[in-house]
Amino acid sequence: MAAQAPTAPADVYAEVQHFYARQMRLLDSGEAESWAGTFTQDGSFAPPSLPEPVRGRPALTEGARQAAAGLAAAGETHRHWVGMLTVTPADDGALTAESQVSIIAVPRGGPARLHLMCTCRDVLVREAGELLVRERVVTRDDRP
Repeated sequence: MAAQAPTAPADVYAEVQHFYARQMRLLDSGEAESWAGTFTQDGSFAPPSLPEPVRGRPALTEGARQAAAGLAAAGETHRHWVGMLTVTPADDGALTAESQVSIIAVPRGGPARLHLMCTCRDVLVREAGELLVRERVVTRDDRP
């Protein structure tokens, strides 16, 4: 049997949970610049819908703005729910956070529906005592 990776202490685990609660609320409420501010200056976000990762806060901000505008035009809100979270510390102080993310679509005047299920793998680092995403890779089971 393979050796089990070390787990983060309970206070760090709770801090990471709080980080995601805040980060996803920013994204879901269309606060693009604040959401991008939860990444390092050169942070990357690799969603399965793009051929290359989005890199840097300006590009992350613009991508989030475009996504929010598209949802507004469609009359829909998305809510991200992060669950099944594991947090593994690295020797350099970084944290690898892996989770399952449900994206619930809520159309204006209609019932909510499950939009997507994704797996998210983040590398979190501390800058000035604050957790930030250095690298995010999102995968979907329905795509190769």
